[in-house]
Amino acid sequence: MAYKPEGLFEHILIHYRWVFVCLFLLPASFFFDIWLYVRNWIVFKLSSAPKQHHSKVKHVQTQVRNWIKNGRKQFMCTARPGWQTVSFRRPKYKKTMYNVEVNLVDVLDINLEKKTVRVEPLVTMGQLTATLNPLGWTIPVVPELDDLTVGGLVMGTGIESSSHKYGLFQHICVSYELVLCDGSVVTCSTQENPNLYYSVPWSYGTLGILTAVEIQLIPAKKYVKLTYKPLKTLDQVTQETESASKDLNNEFVETLVYSKDKAVLMTGIQTDQVDENKVNAIGKWYKPWFFKHVEGMLETNKTVVEYIPLRDYYHRHTRSIFWELQDIIPFGNNLLFRFFLGWIVPPKVSLLKLTQTEAVRKLYENNHVIQDMLVPIETLKASIEKFHEVLEIYPMWICPFKLPPNPGMVHPPLKNYDTDPVYVDIGVYGVPKAKNFTPLGSTREIEKYVSNGNGFQMLYADTYMSREEFRRMFDHRLYDSLRASLGCESAFAEVYDKVSRAARE
Repeated sequence: MAYKPEGLFEHILIHYRWVFVCLFLLPASFFFDIWLYVRNWIVFKLSSAPKQHHSKVKHVQTQVRNWIKNGRKQFMCTARPGWQTVSFRRPKYKKTMYNVEVNLVDVLDINLEKKTVRVEPLVTMGQLTATLNPLGWTIPVVPELDDLTVGGLVMGTGIESSSHKYGLFQHICVSYELVLCDGSVVTCSTQENPNLYYSVPWSYGTLGILTAVEIQLIPAKKYVKLTYKPLKTLDQVTQETESASKDLNNEFVETLVYSKDKAVLMTGIQTDQVDENKVNAIGKWYKPWFFKHVEGMLETNKTVVEYIPLRDYYHRHTRSIFWELQDIIPFGNNLLFRFFLGWIVPPKVSLLKLTQTEAVRKLYENNHVIQDMLVPIETLKASIEKFHEVLEIYPMWICPFKLPPNPGMVHPPLKNYDTDPVYVDIGVYGVPKAKNFTPLGSTREIEKYVSNGNGFQMLYADTYMSREEFRRMFDHRLYDSLRASLGCESAFAEVYDKVSRAARE
């Protein structure tokens, strides 16, 4: 049964939360971003990050060795507070574990000969693209939200709108540096410690403490030529999305579904040549939220082409946090609000979590869904129908990606493939309208459907699966072997113990 707020105070906190957000959280988020930008710019320009990195890794090693000296009495985890993460989960396990301070927030090195960038795990996507784009480079996958971190995208997962070409975020990572539970530092790649390299993604910090990631780069052009195609039937939605994902001339593929039979397919390529009359700087503070802009394409009933500045496109869902901000500031897309206050949008998810009251938490827990499920693209039509039946949440984010049959926790069924299978991420964020929705029962039904279809649940969200169901969904064989050989079983909790519903406050 849905949580029913009691009393005037709770009513105000829930229904007028926008007052607190607008008066306090938006300014706080704005000034925090300014401080962070200046700090990161100074560190990068002075080239001090590599030297600092060595001392910071030493500090992590010292803490791990102190844990060993003290008898290894608790599991270890990073000391980063749960409220600082983009995930809406507030983990309680940190209160009972040995917290290792990990202040690793800098871009370390850009190697244009190797076409790679080396970064620390708490580097954000906004920080990374702001550093790379002026130099004429970018990362191959598209980090839609500014505050997503490299470590979070590796240890949890990253699904982006160029993934039909490059795979998941982990597939553009060349190497990882970790501090293991014996205090040693190790680097892993496809050539060096490959089993560890393939097992780090989705491991949620349970094989070692991530301290650096080397990421593949590609040349950046100034604009994305984006083509919007309205779709008016479910068959058209699934067929056109699958066809676009197989065309590698498309650099970007994304579909936003606004009802069971209405959607807009977007395909894009990078370019330096533009039609000036069709340039749309969607990142400007006064512009409509991107998902609302896309929805307007349904009314045109024709294919539309625009040219969007590259960094605006990469972070197109940031200002409205996809479409989550409309539940927090219902009038946020109003022209007057955008014009006068749009320049300090969005509030940071971390601050929203930090200031979340128990009443708001219960309301979200019982009446709100934030989930991404990954299913084979050939099941897209049936999956949309299932999500409509069980949840009925729109817009729905559809993002195709290739999934190489590499070792590790997440891969397609083991068999011979001529080409890498294509999966699709179905992202649902919002208030369910399905009549019989319940948080436990409905999520369990979706989890079972996805698992039976050789799919996966993204780990940033709550899972209601049992341990046995979780281990059936994710391949633990290499992971278990490494945990035994590296001594992790007495050092780090299992992934399930960090992501299950029971691990949340």
